[in-house]
Order: sequence, then structure tokens, then C-alpha cells
Amino acid sequence: MSRYRGPRLKKIRRLRALPGLVTQLKYNKNKKKQKHIPFRKRNKEYRVRLEEKQKLRFNYGLTERQLVRYMHIAGKSKGSTGQVLLQLLEMRLDNIVFRLNMASTIPGARQLVNHRHILVNGHIVDIPSYRCKPRDIITTKNNERFFDKTKILKPEMSKHLSISKDYKARSFQGQVKKIIDRSGVLLSIKEFLVVEYYSRQI
Repeated sequence: MSRYRGPRLKKIRRLRALPGLVTQLKYNKNKKKQKHIPFRKRNKEYRVRLEEKQKLRFNYGLTERQLVRYMHIAGKSKGSTGQVLLQLLEMRLDNIVFRLNMASTIPGARQLVNHRHILVNGHIVDIPSYRCKPRDIITTKNNERFFDKTKILKPEMSKHLSISKDYKARSFQGQVKKIIDRSGVLLSIKEFLVVEYYSRQI
């Protein structure tokens, strides 16, 4: 199944908060005001697991085949499969660019990467699924173009990332300090339900 390219608001209304599909600053302002709509009383277990899986897939803009591949990698890794899965998705280059506020949404960040605007350790990387590692330095090919748009993130939002700006040279660079913790994930999701969904499907 190909990547979803339809209306985003439709998916946000159905699956509730998807921070990767809305402007990050707007999401942070309305985070406290959001109310979770309870499921129907007679809700099947399959539907609950399916919605959690769809929430994960649409937020990060993945195809079904990509998500299955990440599940295989997470299942073979040490530690909790759900947490490893979230770490793999959060360390994707397009998501790192989004979390550094170089783009307002994950689809926008993916477009920047595809158009060869992003540099990793001084080299152009045009693969959105590139897995970033600790100590990787993220910059843009044209710093002045993104200098005014990029805002320094609050420490509590992204403890695994850091961003520094040089106002005289009008340049900035982001750095991956460590692997993200579960508490640093913006998306509100029960990852164990996604693991249960694929344990029956695969």
C-alpha cells in the first residue's frame, strides 16, 4: 500500500493528535487543551490495535511495508520491542529535521531531505529514512534561508537534540546527543498495542 497523500485533517480527526502532521508550535500550544475522545463501549480489540497502528503510520508518514520492516528490526533487537520501534522511527532523518524545527511538519521535512537541502556530518543525505546516530551534526545547504525560520527548541521537548545558532555568521547546526527516551516522544500512543497487532498479523 502506497503512502497516504489524502487530506490530513480527516486522519487527525479520526486518530486524534498527530504532532507530525500539524505545525509543531500549534501542537504545543493546544497540547493541554486536547481532550481524548473515548472509544465506544462495544469496541473490538482488533479495532483498538488497528487504530494505534494507523496512528503510528500516519504520524511518521510510513507505508505498511516500511512499518513491517521496522517491526522485524525491533523484534530482533534487545529490550522492549515497542520502545525500540519508537526509537527507530524517532531517529529517522526526516523526523529529526522536524524536531529541530527546520520544517513545520514531517511531510515538509521529508520534502527538504528529498530535495537535497539537508547535510549530515557535512555530506548531503537525500534519504528520509536515514537512521541518525548520536553525535551526528545536522545542517542545511543554505543556512541563511532557514536561519530566521528555525527556533531554538525548549530543553524539555527534545533532550536528545541540541541546536546552536551563530547570529553573526547567520548559521546554525543541530546535533543528535543521544538515542531518544520514551518520555521524549511527542506522539501519545500505546506502542504495546502495535506490537500485539503485528504479532497476530506476521
